[in-house]
Amino acid sequence: MLSIPPRGQGLHRLTKFQTPEILFGPGALGQAANAVAALGVERPLVVADRNLAQTPWFERLLADLRRRGLQPAAYLDVTPNPRSSEVIAGREAYGEHRADGLVALGGGSVIDTAKGVAVLAANGGHILEYEGIDKAAVSLPPLVAIPSTAGSGADVSQFCIINDTERRTKVTIVGRTLVPNVAVVDPELVSTAPPEVIAQAGMDALTHCVEAFVSLARGRLTDALAVEALTGVWTNLERLVQAPDDADAGSEMSLAAMRAGMAFTNAILGAAHAMSHPVGGYCDAPHGTVNSVLLPHVIRYNAEVCADDFAELADAIGISAAGGARLVADRLADEVAGLAERVGMPSTLTPLGVRAGDLELLTERALADSCMLTNPRRPEADGILDVYRAAL
Repeated sequence: MLSIPPRGQGLHRLTKFQTPEILFGPGALGQAANAVAALGVERPLVVADRNLAQTPWFERLLADLRRRGLQPAAYLDVTPNPRSSEVIAGREAYGEHRADGLVALGGGSVIDTAKGVAVLAANGGHILEYEGIDKAAVSLPPLVAIPSTAGSGADVSQFCIINDTERRTKVTIVGRTLVPNVAVVDPELVSTAPPEVIAQAGMDALTHCVEAFVSLARGRLTDALAVEALTGVWTNLERLVQAPDDADAGSEMSLAAMRAGMAFTNAILGAAHAMSHPVGGYCDAPHGTVNSVLLPHVIRYNAEVCADDFAELADAIGISAAGGARLVADRLADEVAGLAERVGMPSTLTPLGVRAGDLELLTERALADSCMLTNPRRPEADGILDVYRAAL
């Protein structure tokens, strides 16, 4: 179970740091089949979506798996904000193929779906039963994750986010067993992502950096990764949105997203993600877009207790330190909002479908989200409601 230290003790305690085996760099996709075979998998189920299936990466992966003597099948019925029904259908496909492992090729939605399929393959039941921390007790079948976007960090994380369509909310499933066995991070895959997807994924990665750095479960390893990731996103996101085929920007953003994922899976997250999940489920809005709207307001909210930490992040990306930590934190929030605007994100939640009458329900759900456990400021309903109102 997750152990949360008192505020201020995070850098001076024993911590555990977990990552998958990682293959990183241009051309890494060509090593994916070897990684699958090395795990003893013979009949992998390849999880992707129908857009990804139209790219050269999908057929290349299937061909490589077959050349390696494996017998892959594909499951493609995955949508953004993956539904619980899609996970259940994926589990059925897994059984019909008599699969013995999974390969996820795509963004965070695809990788989370594959994780959900793995949970059910090993543990049975309904995926929504696993909401919370460490509910999947039985070890999962092997999973190789190949991200096609630079942002979600799902390829290195212990998180799985699934949309409960009946309640119109996302459930957060957390556990060390959800960390993929191998992450194959090939920056070339990002070149076929649409600019709006690059922007959404990049703002998600930026949110991971900021929240990991101020989390109650942070440590020295996660701090170092969060700062390195933040500088990478800050320097390269706009470049990549403007030119998705910019190989240098793609490589730097892929590295930044991976570092951010390694930071947040070990430090966990905070109020921005806890508040984003119910919005994404209620309005079926893109996760990175919701994060980009909420993060500046959450920075200001949390600055009441950790302005010095935000000032340290601001210094890392060249924001003026004049005026004291609290003013610097406000300046950081403004700069984050400015970056979001420059890459095409909305400035409020209203265009995403959120209305004033929704905010109390969203607040209730945000307070129950597992990510709220590590937020640096103890959340109360009135404060979270005020953040939502400011973002509306």
